[in-house]
Amino acid sequence: MAAMAAKTRAFRDLHERGCFVIPNPFDMGSARWLERQGFKALATTSSGAAWSYGYPDGALARDVMLEHIAEIAAVADVPVNADFLNGFADEPEDLLPNVALCIGTGVAGLSIEDMDAERRLYDTGLAVERIRAARKAIDEDGGGVMLVARCEAFLLGRDDALAVAVDRLERFAEAGADCLYAPGVTRREDIAAIVRAVAPKPVNVLAGNLGGLTLADLAGLGVRRVSVGGGLARSAWAGVMRVGKDLAAGRFDALDDAASGAALNAFFSEDAAARG
Repeated sequence: MAAMAAKTRAFRDLHERGCFVIPNPFDMGSARWLERQGFKALATTSSGAAWSYGYPDGALARDVMLEHIAEIAAVADVPVNADFLNGFADEPEDLLPNVALCIGTGVAGLSIEDMDAERRLYDTGLAVERIRAARKAIDEDGGGVMLVARCEAFLLGRDDALAVAVDRLERFAEAGADCLYAPGVTRREDIAAIVRAVAPKPVNVLAGNLGGLTLADLAGLGVRRVSVGGGLARSAWAGVMRVGKDLAAGRFDALDDAASGAALNAFFSEDAAARG
């Protein structure tokens, strides 16, 4: 219990100032490797988890996702934020107990989307009530888990994405969200507008297609944290797909740039020894 409390405090402290990268491992091994690179927090990825089980993003059952999140949280010594999709429920009264289950996995934060399993935005009023329900579950737990509220308008390619995101994220902040997130926002001016709208609450930005913006640039815009979503999993899959195609064609050269088995064994041996 004391260790979990320390993680939630540390996680909240990270959001108070500066800008940090929170990478998204897709299994326990990648979580350990990333932690040893010095990252102060990690986040799960729903897409990376689903692909590792052989399903598209969003198709994993709730209990399978909870098990995956628990595995990452258990193996990490740093705080973990759970990508909990839409909370595996539409109605607030159904969302609340699911959020409680997610908190029970040992995470220091969790994110809730504002679109359903069919990739349709919830009505604004319902989306806000869902965040209120998640907030209630966290408050009832009393452990200080951070609530990240997401607006998927940019990911859905809406022409009015900025206006929708600003309106919803402002409402989510008022409903009790601790951190706000509109994945898919890429333009400097749009990022700045979102930061201004929800200030002083922290904003998360998804890395990728940012037009050359660096971590320093994002920090200058007032962003507090940067995640990579399924980016690491997609990078790993790019290697599998490239090598697999070569193998199917009877070629083996693509294996030449694979990570060294000796290096991986050495890393995980040292890591396991350090953890006792």
